[in-house]
Amino acid sequence: MTSARPFTGIISLVLIGASIMFMFFVILGGITQTTPLDKTHFLRADTSSIAGARPVSQWNYFRVCGEGNTDCGSSVPDLPFGYAWVGGGDGAPSSLLGSHAKNTTSSSYYYMWRFGWVFYLMGLFFTVFAFFTSILALCSTLGSFIGAWLTMVGLFFFSIAASLMTAEFVKARNRFREAGINASLGRYAFGFTWAAWACLALATILLCIGGATDSSRRASRRASRGSFVPAAPVTSAGTDTATEDGGRFTFYRKQRERRAAREAPGSSFERNESQRRVKDEYA
Repeated sequence: MTSARPFTGIISLVLIGASIMFMFFVILGGITQTTPLDKTHFLRADTSSIAGARPVSQWNYFRVCGEGNTDCGSSVPDLPFGYAWVGGGDGAPSSLLGSHAKNTTSSSYYYMWRFGWVFYLMGLFFTVFAFFTSILALCSTLGSFIGAWLTMVGLFFFSIAASLMTAEFVKARNRFREAGINASLGRYAFGFTWAAWACLALATILLCIGGATDSSRRASRRASRGSFVPAAPVTSAGTDTATEDGGRFTFYRKQRERRAAREAPGSSFERNESQRRVKDEYA
């Protein structure tokens, strides 16, 4: 029977590779004007009424850009949400403003983005390791389980990141709309993010299935080999033992008979002794 592990391993590699590609699409959004990176952003809002902001602001992974991901600011790690209006902020929804990041961002939005940003990179890190480790799944069961474990770790961190980012920008969109400001989520950024999550989840399941089916197949093969081991010759061994015991019994029985014959009155042993004494007397 053909093992399913190579097939699940190949499909898992394709899925993990696709997940890495989707993650990089999100991370590189706003860096270049290449499609689809020029359309990739988490949130788009009309910020023309906010002091210090662009007419249109688009939040990306490293930058805040203008319309069509042009007129971008500097690349900043874990970019605070309020950097879209540094030096201003008048006219922005009050729930978005706070004491963090030069008094531009509230605590919840500041920490949600910061932790989401870090967990996104951690998910990418473990996913890349899982990709190279899962190559071993094509030739070994251990490779399948190691790849599945690393993919699970990457999926764990990426799930936290995707959830935090989604929660932050959905809440921000709602706050903008409540203030009468037009805002919408970026279809490409969230589409790539959750597509990467789905690919990771499917790859984890397939790697586990590949390793488990291969292990069960080997176990059944060992069991089938054990069922054809010839039985020990119990009958022959029993016969030899019985013969040996019977021989010993016969020997002891003859010894007892000889001893009884010597000790019996008028036995040939006593007659021989009396004859020997008579000869000694006449000698």
